[in-house]
Amino acid sequence: MSNEISRRTFTQAGAALGVLGAASAADGGDADLRVGLASARITPDEPMWLQGYATPKRHRPSEGVLNHLRANAMAIEDARGHRALLVTVDLCVLRSPLAAALAECVVKAASLERAQFLLNLSHTHSGPIINASDVHRYPMPEAAQKRVEAYVATLQAKLAALAAEALADLQPARLSWGAGKAGFVANRRQFDADGRYKGMGPNPHGPVDPVVPVLRVDRPDGRLRALAFGCACHNVACGINMKISSDYAGFARQQIETRHPGIHTLFVTGCGADANPHPRGSGTWARKHGASLAAEVMRVAAGELRPVRGPLRTELAWAELPLVPAPPRERLEQMAKGPVWERYNARLMLQALTRGEALPSHYRAPVAAWRFGGDLTLVGLSGEVVSEFVPLVHKALGPERLWVAGYCNQVFGYVPSARIVREGGYEARGLIGPEIGWFSADAQDVLVAAVEKLARKAGRTPMP
Repeated sequence: MSNEISRRTFTQAGAALGVLGAASAADGGDADLRVGLASARITPDEPMWLQGYATPKRHRPSEGVLNHLRANAMAIEDARGHRALLVTVDLCVLRSPLAAALAECVVKAASLERAQFLLNLSHTHSGPIINASDVHRYPMPEAAQKRVEAYVATLQAKLAALAAEALADLQPARLSWGAGKAGFVANRRQFDADGRYKGMGPNPHGPVDPVVPVLRVDRPDGRLRALAFGCACHNVACGINMKISSDYAGFARQQIETRHPGIHTLFVTGCGADANPHPRGSGTWARKHGASLAAEVMRVAAGELRPVRGPLRTELAWAELPLVPAPPRERLEQMAKGPVWERYNARLMLQALTRGEALPSHYRAPVAAWRFGGDLTLVGLSGEVVSEFVPLVHKALGPERLWVAGYCNQVFGYVPSARIVREGGYEARGLIGPEIGWFSADAQDVLVAAVEKLARKAGRTPMP
């Protein structure tokens, strides 16, 4: 797939998101929605081991803070009293056991059903390790492991309090949206002269999703209260640093909040599992890309936007994504000595077979769909979803009035397209954590079909 597909996708999405021929935010229709907002700092109080790079350089506690980690909440209620809660957090990954525990804690505190809660991770690679399965992948001393346990307990309490605070803040609001474009998003899958995958690095010919969706929240009199925005790109502009950081996403929020004091900002990560910022590798680049993203968000927010109204529908389902059947033991032993995208799961499979355990054939991945009347559908995909799924979902649902996000509810590993499964390479490495396996090429169609079914259930009608 060439980057030309990405440009066509952006053109479609730009029109769909309301960049052209739209109403302004100030006259975004009747205020039939209520919105509540809350924010909390979730930066660890003590140095912690950082998630995101499995290099020995990271086998030690963090050293200071470049910029703080945040959790932000937006509660929405329609005229019928139906509620939804979006929480965004500056964390890297969330494996299924902890994801279930956090969701249970939040929905209980907020008196919501599970389908009314959507969690999105910024996927910063400069945040703390929080999952038990990841702790055991690193040579962490006991004291460091206890810090993880303490941090997770604090995190659960903060997210529960955040949810309750946002719902207590519900007040009339007008919502509107549009889209811009990020200029620093680069495909990261490189190939040799024979078309074989050779590793990570900027690939100007690879697909990306450069669209920057922007949701504006105003008071009924037109005063700005919040901006929710997205970008489909790994939060790795800092590179392998030892300072805690929310990376470019956090710097973007800071820039916007400095320009508009008192507002809330939420960053929603898109389908950018195969995209990195370019250039990258320092806090300087994180600041520059954050400033660039903030400028684009504010440009869009100040322009012509389309209204977003109720009624609000929230749906959640679990897609049974097929895994590749386990290769013969001899082949697994060979793969266990290969590149990381092969050896990680190969070694786990060999260990499971030695214990006499059956290997899984599917992975149950959560899929969410929120529909705001006929104005907007937000699709929340779990896992590290590659950019190719954005045009696939557009094709299934129609590109009009559609926002597709990744890294929602769980981040259990990579979700590759059928093309990437065939090509192999890092994004084809599959599950990471307590689960085992590589996704098959059929997982692509299963996931897209699940999204289509769920969006229809939420009331989205076929669109050209």
